[in-house]
Amino acid sequence: MSSENRAAPLYCPYCGEEDLRPNEESHGAWECHACARVFTVKFSGLLASRVVSR
Repeated sequence: MSSENRAAPLYCPYCGEEDLRPNEESHGAWECHACARVFTVKFSGLLASRVVSR
């Protein structure tokens, strides 16, 4: 699996553990060896306007 255009997740979004490995069966998927979940992270795009914090 090539990771040249992808950023690797730093932690599992479900349990917060850092024991992640690329999933061989699904392109772009990651498997967490702490909670046994397989997940993907998808970039949807940028906001059309800038968000201003108050």
